[in-house]
Amino acid sequence: MLFVCLVSAGCGLAVPARSAGGADPSARLTQLLPADLILLGEQHDAPEHQRIHREVIEALAARGALAAVALEMAPQGGSTAALPRDASESAVQAALRWSDASWPWPAYAPAVMAAVRSGVPVLGANLPRAAMREAMAEAQLDALLPGPALKAQQQAIRLGHCDMLPETQIAPMTRVQIARDRAMAQTLAASAAPGKTAVLLAGGRHVDRQLGVPLHLPPGLQTKVVALRAGAAEEGRRSANADATWATAAVPPKDYCAGLAGAIRRDPAAGPVQELPAQGNPTPVRP
Repeated sequence: MLFVCLVSAGCGLAVPARSAGGADPSARLTQLLPADLILLGEQHDAPEHQRIHREVIEALAARGALAAVALEMAPQGGSTAALPRDASESAVQAALRWSDASWPWPAYAPAVMAAVRSGVPVLGANLPRAAMREAMAEAQLDALLPGPALKAQQQAIRLGHCDMLPETQIAPMTRVQIARDRAMAQTLAASAAPGKTAVLLAGGRHVDRQLGVPLHLPPGLQTKVVALRAGAAEEGRRSANADATWATAAVPPKDYCAGLAGAIRRDPAAGPVQELPAQGNPTPVRP
């Protein structure tokens, strides 16, 4: 299926460097705190976004304020909590049940290993693959979203599959998306700790306040959503979908629709979607 050093101040963590975009991660972070949860919504094929993951994690760890890191990129049940700080990357991947075929480990390893080195747990948060087929048949999942949000998710599924999915697959695939958002919310909420901040790393549409994970979080948690945007975007902009926009350089365009038809024939549940930088509409890649 295509679905797709947290180091404490006492461990000698250097102050994080400025990102390639020139922004100071500590300054950006200060504008978000205090927060029980910070949701970072990335464009999966933008390397600068994965660099920001590491910077945010390091900055929170340096303050002694990081509770946990939850990942869309690993299934629920995976956890590094039992690993020592000096665990190998292969041990970390095994603990997280990481699938390199779905998510390139080198892209996310710096943020994940930063967490491990600081002793802060990294948690798989995505719906396990075995549960996805079951979710497709759970019509009650439709009621978890307001009507307009449900229709928006359905349209995103159409666009994210390049209009190649049969219409009969739209509702089931939307339920998988809702179930994944709910799973991430459950993992994130369970990792919250008083006086600290838990971080979710996920695709931009997953963290959308009007569509995704925030809709499934329990009340009472102070949550901040950051939209990472590659290309033209107004830095710091607030919207109904996010508390802040962090702009980065554009990435070269790719034709992800090429080859998608074959993937869908092999597995109708294949869901390679990715948020466009400005509009928030999906283009094909990993979800």
